[in-house]
Amino acid sequence: MRPEDYARLGLRSGLEVHQQLNTERKLFCRCPAHVYTNAYHAEVLRHMRPTLSELGEYDGTALMEFKTRKNIIYRIHRSNVCTYELDDAPPFEMNDQALEYAVEISLSLGLSIVGEVHVARKQYLDGSIPTGFQRTAIIGVNGEVPYKGRKIGIQQLSIEEDSCREVSDVGHLRIYNTSRLSVPLIEIVTLPDMRTPTEVAEVAHALRKVTRGTGRARKGIGAARQDVNVSVTGGTRIEIKGVHRIPLIPRLVHYEALRQKALLDIRDRLAAQGRTLDGFAPRVVDLSALAGPVSFSPIQQGMARGGVLHGVVLPGFSEALNTLVGPDRPFAQELADQVRVVACLDKLPNLIHHPSPSPELATATWTRLRTAASAGQDDALVLVWGPAMDVETAAGEIIDRARQAFRGVPQETRQARSNGTTGFERVLPGAERMYPDTDLPPIVIPAARADAAAARIPPPAWEQERRFAAEGMKPHQSEALVMEGRYPVVAEALQVQGVSGAMVAEVLLERSRQARRAGVDLTTLGHEDWLELLGRLGDGRLAREAVPELLPRLASAPAGGRTELLDAAGPPALTMIKAAVAEALRERPRSADPEARRLFWMGRAMHRLRHRAPGRQVAEIIQDRLIAVEEA
Repeated sequence: MRPEDYARLGLRSGLEVHQQLNTERKLFCRCPAHVYTNAYHAEVLRHMRPTLSELGEYDGTALMEFKTRKNIIYRIHRSNVCTYELDDAPPFEMNDQALEYAVEISLSLGLSIVGEVHVARKQYLDGSIPTGFQRTAIIGVNGEVPYKGRKIGIQQLSIEEDSCREVSDVGHLRIYNTSRLSVPLIEIVTLPDMRTPTEVAEVAHALRKVTRGTGRARKGIGAARQDVNVSVTGGTRIEIKGVHRIPLIPRLVHYEALRQKALLDIRDRLAAQGRTLDGFAPRVVDLSALAGPVSFSPIQQGMARGGVLHGVVLPGFSEALNTLVGPDRPFAQELADQVRVVACLDKLPNLIHHPSPSPELATATWTRLRTAASAGQDDALVLVWGPAMDVETAAGEIIDRARQAFRGVPQETRQARSNGTTGFERVLPGAERMYPDTDLPPIVIPAARADAAAARIPPPAWEQERRFAAEGMKPHQSEALVMEGRYPVVAEALQVQGVSGAMVAEVLLERSRQARRAGVDLTTLGHEDWLELLGRLGDGRLAREAVPELLPRLASAPAGGRTELLDAAGPPALTMIKAAVAEALRERPRSADPEARRLFWMGRAMHRLRHRAPGRQVAEIIQDRLIAVEEA
């Protein structure tokens, strides 16, 4: 589709970017952050229940989660969890390092820092947080990022504690790993200023560069993820949850826009047929007595385990259930998704319906069931089977989703799938789930503290890239250095005589990546270590060729011994270089090609010198020796 096609749909999209902060400790306790393991020492069972908001109301999402009747298991490792995470102890004061990092990133986005930080509780009953709520606080508001000649508005930046990682979710049992629980996390919320799927992905990448460019964001798998908000004219805001890969965003936004258009078409066709929500009278019929002759193995298996078979009659939905709302996804799949999540009937297929383009049952069987259910010609009959309580819940969800079809697009949170489609996850949360936290006092942020943070932060990502490009770096090198948060080292190194942009990119990107791929932990090297290494390269005290062999030794050396190691790695004396060349020239290469022979001798000489000598100097000496031999 072209931009004008999305404009006709009235596509609007925004982002909620979540990024872990690279702190030493968690947000509201003193446990170490970023200690991840699949091992565990204990398991804790919890059941979640909704609570009333400050205004005496229940959040719709909380009520939906309560209907699932989940058993929540938390797997705990003693190295990274304490009694705070399990809601057995009150919180510590907010991690000041995390707050400082959040302020700095807020300023990088042009946000205004709040005068007081007020911690609130955001209710989550999916079990992802053992307390049943997430502690969160707004740090900055009303910012923007430049994008292709215009500005993308940033509504706010919040700091909050990360949730558990889901291990499995089968039936009524959900298991979580608590390793990442309470790790400091920021959430950046944009305005719905993006108008095409590609724009959404590009803005997400730009925001990731801003956070990474501060050097305060954690890198690695699971450190960053996005929620994507999508709506079209006549539709409503849909939140696509937990998008881990930015390249998946365009397809997700595209398909969600078309899904909403299809749902609006279904609404309009129902209205054109004279169907109204007030006149909609669905029925649930127990068809268990007729299940015996049904030759459909999922139903037979469900009944063999003591289950029941119910039919849900949806008047006027014979055409609607077969209408495509996505690639190979009829509207009936919307019902099946809701049954899977809420009723926990997650063994698919969990329902079948008639009429259907590919009926699973014989025509005679459907006729018998439709007659028993008193289904009319224009009615759809949906069959659902399984444990009695789950089937009762499922029938209610099928009717609820059918009722929502009269309104068009229901407000909900959806799961991202790898093919770009989405599935129902939960009802979209409302303001009722937020309430003040009475365990933590407000935190004052004086103007002087914000000013000090502003003085510390590097320039925004787009300015960093311009600076690097001016030093002769290629675009992909500039972007990579920003994403790795290397601006402080790069900016200071470029001020050293003899250090070029090409040299910096070679050491900090190419050579560093080679070392990491070989298993070298370069995090042991600090700011001053990199500056000294680059400075010696710039003034000739160290040859570039020495860097690959030197980096692993520097990383494993004690901090106090790195200068001596660099001294020892310096260029050898000219006499040593000439001796190494002489030794190399005594060897006889197999090739008769002159260039191949020179490369052979070059490699042998550099090996003898342990790559500490400048390659250009060694090549010149070899060439001089060869010329001398030819002249003799």
